[in-house]
Amino acid sequence: MRNEPHHTTAEAESGPLRITRRTALRGAGLASLFALGGGSATAQRTVSNADTHQSQQETTEPLPSWNDGQAKQAILTFVEAVTTPDSPDFVPPAERIATFDNDGTLWVERPVYAQLAFAIDRIRELAPQHPEWEDEQPFKAVLENDLETLAAASQNEVAELLAVTHAGITTDEFEAIVTDWLNTARHPRFDRRYTDLAYQPMLELLSFLRANEFKTFIVSGGGVKFMRQMSEATYGIPPEQVVGSTGKTRYEVRDGEPVLVKLPEVDFVDDEAGKPIGIHKFIGRRPIAAFGNYVGDRQMLEWTEAGDGPRLLLLVNHDDAEREYAYSMDEDLTGETPDESSRPFIDVAEEKGWVVASMKDDWEYVFPFEQADS
Repeated sequence: MRNEPHHTTAEAESGPLRITRRTALRGAGLASLFALGGGSATAQRTVSNADTHQSQQETTEPLPSWNDGQAKQAILTFVEAVTTPDSPDFVPPAERIATFDNDGTLWVERPVYAQLAFAIDRIRELAPQHPEWEDEQPFKAVLENDLETLAAASQNEVAELLAVTHAGITTDEFEAIVTDWLNTARHPRFDRRYTDLAYQPMLELLSFLRANEFKTFIVSGGGVKFMRQMSEATYGIPPEQVVGSTGKTRYEVRDGEPVLVKLPEVDFVDDEAGKPIGIHKFIGRRPIAAFGNYVGDRQMLEWTEAGDGPRLLLLVNHDDAEREYAYSMDEDLTGETPDESSRPFIDVAEEKGWVVASMKDDWEYVFPFEQADS
């Protein structure tokens, strides 16, 4: 974030609001935000996961699973500023775009990405039809349960795995396979469906933003067809508001019916520099808020920040090994950093003034089932 002076309320009219750890403190004296910009600041729950575990506390305050602190105040201060009609930082509803990374920002990404776990199961299912996979990587690693090699797979490699293992089937067939897997697969540590491992504070944040007339998008390196099968039921984000990596498809007529057939080729990888490209290509508006957790989200946050007017940039820091996992924002899934000579991304984020939310300190609950069991 730009190194800008801290504005008082009077000074704010001369410059746009940029939420940093310092500006977040401006809103610390607000007792509550019940009606911001004509909308309710109490999160209106549209997400099935959160509906099941709704807190009674949520009827009296927004973001109940967020502990009081700079991260929560940054969100509340920003939303108040952009939704209050007479605020110098008011943003019309049509321009209230918020983008969220998926893996590690909205749900669990360890020990491997959910979509990689899906690809592993699919490869093993199809292996009898492909004896050549026994000697080809990364298929060989899947069949030999070589988790170290698999954990190092990039989003691009995951997309390639999915493209190859689903070549020749229609998009409708693929959707049915994904839905069945999401309904039956269990996370190896938590023994719950992956869709039950969305983060409760982020579910509340999504609903809070939508209650204040934001449009929320997923912008992720994951496969778009995979995420669209779970995004609405899990996060309240409809499939048309999911931007992700895509494989090539071909139009055919089979048995008199028009279908789209998946091809064994990657079309677009929506990761790192691909994220702002994907936002520009598929959303058409620059976000005013962006949320991530990993160095691969940097370009999305930088591009969001570069726009005019108020901005909120927030990163989830995984520092809670007891309730979830603890790892660096730079680590790949092997625990190594892509470039040992580079500065830690968390240091870069803090220098820019981006808000860093500690999972350990800022979240009272991590998962909906924790709240239900308490």
